[in-house]
Amino acid sequence: MIRLSNMRLPINYNDEDIRKICAKELRISPKNIEKASLYKRSIDARHKNDIHYVSQIEVFLNTNEKNIISKCKSAKAAISEKYNYEPVSPGDKSIKPLIIGMGPAGLFCALIMCQSGIEPIVIDRGSSVDIRTKKVNEFWNNRNLDTECNVQFGEGGAGTFSDGKLNTGTKDTRARKVLEEFVHYGAPYEILYNAKPHIGTDKLKATIKNLRLDLEKMGAKIMFDTKLININCNNNKVQSAVLMQNSKEITIECSHLILATGHSSRDTFEMLYNMGISMEDKAFSVGARIEHLREKIDFAQYGNLSKQLPAADYKESVHLKDGRGVYTFCMCPGGVVVASQSEKNSVVTNGMSYFKRDNINSNSALLVAVNPDDIKSNKKLKGMYFQRELEKKAFIFGGEDYSAPVQKVGDFLKNQKSKSFGNILPTYRPNVKFAKMDDILPAFVVHGMRQAIPLIDKKLHGFADSDAILTAVESRSSSPIRILRNRDMQSVSIQNLYPCGEGAGYAGGIISAAVDGIKCAEQILLSTKK
Repeated sequence: MIRLSNMRLPINYNDEDIRKICAKELRISPKNIEKASLYKRSIDARHKNDIHYVSQIEVFLNTNEKNIISKCKSAKAAISEKYNYEPVSPGDKSIKPLIIGMGPAGLFCALIMCQSGIEPIVIDRGSSVDIRTKKVNEFWNNRNLDTECNVQFGEGGAGTFSDGKLNTGTKDTRARKVLEEFVHYGAPYEILYNAKPHIGTDKLKATIKNLRLDLEKMGAKIMFDTKLININCNNNKVQSAVLMQNSKEITIECSHLILATGHSSRDTFEMLYNMGISMEDKAFSVGARIEHLREKIDFAQYGNLSKQLPAADYKESVHLKDGRGVYTFCMCPGGVVVASQSEKNSVVTNGMSYFKRDNINSNSALLVAVNPDDIKSNKKLKGMYFQRELEKKAFIFGGEDYSAPVQKVGDFLKNQKSKSFGNILPTYRPNVKFAKMDDILPAFVVHGMRQAIPLIDKKLHGFADSDAILTAVESRSSSPIRILRNRDMQSVSIQNLYPCGEGAGYAGGIISAAVDGIKCAEQILLSTKK
């Protein structure tokens, strides 16, 4: 097999185009190509009059590869670069791991264990994805919030109600394993080659369910609506976990306890802190969702070809004169802004889109970096309490009925309360209420956003559209704490306790969390051989 790099494809290409382009590059007849398929693909929109795909293509030939490779600068042998994951064989198959959380970290930790012959117990405080979807819709439509099963808690984790974005900055080869497993369980095949892959909330739900059903077939025990409330230790080593299920306490002995709780299990963080588990405050970000018309963003990115291409995304950042960073995050093309709170009397926003990304608006988080020193408090877990305070302010200024406070960008830049909407209408449910971001967000956050919006507009025309809408508050882009662990991924405080994924402060998205879950499983399996 040969991999061709930096191959240019027209935006309306077909399979025959791929074959012809590869044959021309290799200076051979198309008849000598058995198969040509995409390995990576991205849109090059730097020049609006010359938008095209840039790709890597894997080519299988029925002729001598070596002679062709030596003559073609863009070709290289790629067989050795393929990543074939080999599960770790445990030394002791009698171990009893208990995994807390069914987000990507917990699910992929469980998957690797099952593929290695171990049968873990996996719990989540929320419900199965089908029941969870009903409870989330009940909140969005009727304001009835279930604090144990919502956008943050339940099968699939917080990412289930997002966009299913799988782009990541990690170079870990395990990321390919994650993508391949997602495809195996029903995700679109294109996530294997798109530079910025996404599954979409609609398809991700079914994919996660298929994965969980297969875990059960392989011997994993799944327990929904079950929450960790305490950890029992003996000689500074995990012995058992105390769980709450149906208002009843149960204790389960375990050889290894994996904490893959996600970034919103605040009561769990408090419990761990009270136990003396070592953790530290870390940097995070807060801000608001910014919402534009999708067609305007598409045109800004792709010009006259925008209707022939998928909904456009963007990722922008600026560094202010005071050194603080402001950036867009979790951009949802053709998506909606969703209510994502997990606590009563609070408002939290996030973005969500389906696979087709065909909603009228596009949105992203507009975030300002928050360092622990920015928070004037002597409390431990102060970042967590800082987030909670902002969420309660958003609830109050939203009218105390789970409506979200909103402000048009033009009014925000003038520091005045909006009175009516323009040509962009908010997508947040259950409702919105006009308010000033200055009344909700800290002064340094508001200042950062005001400075950044015009600067980003210079790179992405229309970003500062006066009718664009800010919806507060975006507060849970990442965990504000990190549970300290050793190189073997065990807690520095207690043996056989494995902090993992986003909640523990070691990941920042679906792929990186899943990779951390895989690595955690590997360490546990290796430890059984000692």
